This record gives sequence, C-alpha cells and structure tokens, in this order.
Amino acid sequence: MTDEPEYPFDSDLPEEPGDELARMAQETIQEQVGSTDVANIRVRCQRVIDLYAKGSIQDSRDNFHAALVLLYGEKTAHYDLSRTFSRRAALMGEARAWTLFAMSWDRWLISLGQPQRFGTQIIKREGRWSLGAVDTTISDLERAMYAVPPLFVQQQRAEQLQRQEDANE
Repeated sequence: MTDEPEYPFDSDLPEEPGDELARMAQETIQEQVGSTDVANIRVRCQRVIDLYAKGSIQDSRDNFHAALVLLYGEKTAHYDLSRTFSRRAALMGEARAWTLFAMSWDRWLISLGQPQRFGTQIIKREGRWSLGAVDTTISDLERAMYAVPPLFVQQQRAEQLQRQEDANE
C-alpha cells in the first residue's frame, strides 16, 4: 500500500511520468467532444500538480502535456500553471507550445475578468458565442508569432459557431 492516491486512470502496470502525462493529455482532448463531466479533468489536473510537486515534469514533451491538461481545468491557478508549463515547453524547443501559451494566457485573463490578449477563446455570454473582450493593442503580427490566426479569423469562427447553434434550434 502506498501513500499516493489512486487515480481512475492508473493501470496495473506502472507508467513513467512522461507517458502518464501524454496519456492524460490525450484523454483530455478526447473528452472535450460533447462532455460536460468535469470529474475526470479535476483528477487529471490534480495529478499534474502532484507530478509537478515531485519534480517529475522535466522535458519539453512533459511540460507540453502538463500544460494541455491544465488548460482544460476550471481554476485560475490551473490556467496560470498551464502558462508556466507551456512557456517552459516552448523555451525547450516544443514549437506547438507557443500556441498553447497564448491559449492559456487568454483563459487566465478571462478567469480574472479581463480581456483576452490573443483572442483564442470562444466563449458563450448571454446565450451567444463570441470572443468577448479582446485587447485591441495586440496586433495580428504578434498573434502570428504565437501561431494564432488573425483576430478576424477568430471572430469568423465564433460567428460560425453561433450560426450552427442557431440552425440547430
């Protein structure tokens, strides 16, 4: 018997932390389609925090996967830690992490009630999909540096999502 809590994702075979982070990231992505159950993401977020506390998140791949899991958390602290992990991953050479950094930065700002910086988050307010408030001082060139589409493309995506929802009503 160990002192570590059991996670519903643990298998009979022990996993290396990097493999576990990759698996949790994949599960997080798969659950985003039509899922409203937050119990699994809560468990995964806590597991990432536990692995971080143990010093088990080391390389760019681990940092990227940890950031991805925490991006879908539900607390400001999750988004802030996602920013930390994605920035570390990017600085270690994981190019995909720059976009994740922008996304987690936007989620963090939204959770604080502030305008998003890059316009990566489509949110539902008062029954309508939109980008919400976006910092107008950030240029499309700066967005491109983080591999984020121009703001007008993001706005079109939000409008398309709203049209799809309206058509389904």
